[in-house]
Amino acid sequence: MVNDVVSFVVFTILDLLDVMLCLFYKLVDYAMESEWKPCYCSSSPKDMITSSGKILVSESGGSKVVRLSSTKLLLEDISDTLYSRPSLFSEVSRTTVRELRRIKIERHGSRSPAAAARSGGGVRSASPNTTTFTINSTIIQMLQGKIGGDRSYTVPRWSDCDCPTCTSWNSRDSLFVHAEVPKDGGMAEEDVLFIHGFISSSAFWTETVFPNFSEETRARYRLIAVDLLGFGRSPKPADSLYTLREHVEMIERSVLERYKVRSFHIVAHSLGSILALALAVKYPDAVRSLTLLAPPYFPVPKGEKGTQFVLRRVAPRRVWPPIAFGASVACWYEHISRSVCLVVCRNHRFWELAFKFVTRNRLALSDAYHPVTSENH
Repeated sequence: MVNDVVSFVVFTILDLLDVMLCLFYKLVDYAMESEWKPCYCSSSPKDMITSSGKILVSESGGSKVVRLSSTKLLLEDISDTLYSRPSLFSEVSRTTVRELRRIKIERHGSRSPAAAARSGGGVRSASPNTTTFTINSTIIQMLQGKIGGDRSYTVPRWSDCDCPTCTSWNSRDSLFVHAEVPKDGGMAEEDVLFIHGFISSSAFWTETVFPNFSEETRARYRLIAVDLLGFGRSPKPADSLYTLREHVEMIERSVLERYKVRSFHIVAHSLGSILALALAVKYPDAVRSLTLLAPPYFPVPKGEKGTQFVLRRVAPRRVWPPIAFGASVACWYEHISRSVCLVVCRNHRFWELAFKFVTRNRLALSDAYHPVTSENH
């Protein structure tokens, strides 16, 4: 009970803070870059997806139709958790209103469907061939950019780090791949693809698992670890929505095609497990085995919307335990998260050096800026 009350107060304050930061960053973006940058919490246009492969975009009193053809599938890849994250206060208000309506209906008995529809009881009318939902201007601009062939920003934003690793989002040609082949120069009998999880990189495998493999294993297998799109040394394109489809396509291009992989085993952790399953579905004859570590699995109760249910399980907006608080801030508050990244991520080189100095990790410190050999590209 105490946790609920404190959480409500804290996250209501965070709701207000995020709104103020939204305005602040819009003003600073305009001052530094002479243009407004859209965000996922901005006012949303109404979009209607039809079976004819068109999207109707309505903004500022005008509207136009964009033909999506096969690109229409990109809309289906986008989770509504990206653009539908109501504030805690509004959510509690809606829950209260629904509960009061339910009590009122129970007191006055059942009513006709027509009466229920007039009072917002849940009876809706819609064309059988259309689906209506809301996507904000950020997603519209990104989709239009994909259709029009616009490329990412050619220079870092004022709030971005300008180191070579962080500016790799200028290119989306391929992912960073670490491949280890038999040392004797022989041909590996089989390939194993290692896919890391969230907030991780290929180093999750190369620094903890690979060194412990036996010589027999190294002689038989070609070990391939990849940095996913937006992670580690891989590109971080500003116009990407980082969908499942994009990740799979980048793995195909960077690993399967580049290394001429015909059949392979997959070892994946957490987020990587989702990509591993997607690859197995797409290449059922090529994937020889799947090893999934801590795969994210959330049984969704009947009647619940899967994406929103999982969001609330992963980020329940509670101050306790601390891991739930951290996840909630990262998942629900775009501009507060941007502020954290401004302090931590933009200055990551300083924090990395400071951490290694404090922990006396001298070996890692000396290797931190060691050039990557051609074997790892």
